[in-house]
Amino acid sequence: MKNRFAIIGLVVVIIFALTAIFAPILAPYDPNQQELREGFGSPRQGHLLGQDRLGRDILSRIIFGSRVSVLVGISTVSISLLLGLTIGSLAGYYGGAIDELFMRVIDILLAFPGILLAIFMTAILGPSLRNVILALCVLGWVGYARIVRGQFLSVREREYTLSVKALGASDLRVILRHIIPNILSPVIVEATFGMAAVILAEASLSFLGLGTQGMPSWGAMLSEGAEFLEVAPHLSTFPGCAIILIVLGFNFLGDGLRDWLDPKKVVVSRLS
Repeated sequence: MKNRFAIIGLVVVIIFALTAIFAPILAPYDPNQQELREGFGSPRQGHLLGQDRLGRDILSRIIFGSRVSVLVGISTVSISLLLGLTIGSLAGYYGGAIDELFMRVIDILLAFPGILLAIFMTAILGPSLRNVILALCVLGWVGYARIVRGQFLSVREREYTLSVKALGASDLRVILRHIIPNILSPVIVEATFGMAAVILAEASLSFLGLGTQGMPSWGAMLSEGAEFLEVAPHLSTFPGCAIILIVLGFNFLGDGLRDWLDPKKVVVSRLS
C-alpha cells in the first residue's frame, strides 16, 4: 500500500479487465454500427469520444477493443508461461545434455528480433487472432524459460530439496511440490511485464494490418486514424491513450510486485 504507483497500476488493470468483461453493457453503441452522414464527428454529447470516418462510435470501439487486448494478452502469456515453465524446469533440474540443447535453441531464437519475427509469421499465416497469438508465443516463452532455469539451478541444491530426494521422492514430485512453488515470485513479475509487452505487440501488428480481422482493435484504430490526423486527430488520440494507460498500468503493477516479492527488501522493511 506504500507504493502509490503500484496501486494506480492495479486500479488501471482492474478497470481494464472489468471493461473487457462487461463491454456489451458498458458500450453505448454497437461498435460496428455505421452512420455515414456523421463520419469524422468530433467528441460531443451522445458520442463522447467522437466518431470515425464511417460514423462508428469511438468509445464503443475502444471498449470492445479491450476484449481483443485481454484475450491476446492472457492467451499469449498463459501459453508462453506454460512452455517456459516446462522447458526451464527440465533444463534447470536435469542439466547436462538437456540443458545444453534447450539453451542453444533459446540462443538461436534470441538472435531474431521479436516483433520482426511476429510480423514475418503473421504475414505468412495471414492476419487473424489465432495467428497473432501463435506468432507472439514463438518467442514469448524464452524469457520465462531463462528465469525458471536460473532459479532451478539455485534451488535444486538447497537442503530441503536434497532432503526430499534422499527420502525417495520422485523427480516430478520434487519439481511440482518443492521447487516450483518456491520460484514463482520472479515468474509472476515477468508475467505482469509480459502482459504489457504482448498488448503493445498486438497493437503494433494490428497497426500494420496483420492483427485481428472483423473485431475492433486499438492498433487498427490507430492505423485508420493516422491518415486523418490533421482533420480528425481524435481518431488516433483516444485509442493511443488507451494503449498508453494499460501498458503503464501493467508496468507500474509489475514494479510494485517486484518490490513486494523481493525477499531482501521484505527483510529490510521488517527490520526497519
